[in-house]
Amino acid sequence: MLVGNREIRRLNARYRKKNRPTDVLAFQTNGLPSVGDRILGDVVISVEQAKKQAKEKGTALEVELETLLIHGILHLLGYDHERSEREAGIMHRLERKLQSALSRPRLGV
Repeated sequence: MLVGNREIRRLNARYRKKNRPTDVLAFQTNGLPSVGDRILGDVVISVEQAKKQAKEKGTALEVELETLLIHGILHLLGYDHERSEREAGIMHRLERKLQSALSRPRLGV
């Protein structure tokens, strides 16, 4: 879900007890997915934060949105950079690896 700072701040305050906007939140699903589907949960991204971060990094908004989506999906898979420096490093390397794989030219496309 793509939202503004107001909505992501509300969600961040409600679910993480942090009353400030953030760039991305991930919510794991508690229910069972449909047969044949694997629903991990929801990723919520603040477009306002993404724009700000893209400008600070000197990159395109689309690249920042992709980065935040990858980050959120890794959280849904159980990775958490806030647990330890080791896990932060693992998550960072996976993010870079996935970004690289997505940016490679594909044959026949």
